[in-house]
Amino acid sequence: MLYHFSEEPDIPIFEPRILYNQNNEPAKVWAIDAHHAPHYYFPRECPRVCVEAVEGTTKADVETFFGMSYARRMIAIEAAWYERVRTGCVYRYSFDPTDFELFDANAGYYIAMKTVAPVRIERMDDLVASILQEGIELRITPSLMPLKERIPASSVNFSMIRMRNARSEG
Repeated sequence: MLYHFSEEPDIPIFEPRILYNQNNEPAKVWAIDAHHAPHYYFPRECPRVCVEAVEGTTKADVETFFGMSYARRMIAIEAAWYERVRTGCVYRYSFDPTDFELFDANAGYYIAMKTVAPVRIERMDDLVASILQEGIELRITPSLMPLKERIPASSVNFSMIRMRNARSEG
């Protein structure tokens, strides 16, 4: 299955659309694979940094980003967003993957160039528990900026989502 997450409970069909920052690109319907789906167990506008130790991640980077944890995946959010994540809910729309093609394997993104209908809609209420049940460390920090500045030069796999909403300082 592929997924799309929304705070809207009743989207009957997904029409291709142009993203706000991709005006020269054709319209697409976006979906995410199961492995990367927990990156979207958040209110849409919540800034977050997702980090994973993968094959090729150095021991030094594992120590830097995971320290004394057995976890090898971590999602960090800012403390100002914690209450909205704790009390929020999202809807997981499931899609038949045959309607999609891989767009970015590193991020788990798939696209469809045509209208698609979900095969199932599920309400997710306890977002924090859902993240933790995936074996992902949830890190709460005053600001994501230290991570944002350090991660690109590291050997971890990462995704930074909605960073335009992050605090510029701690």
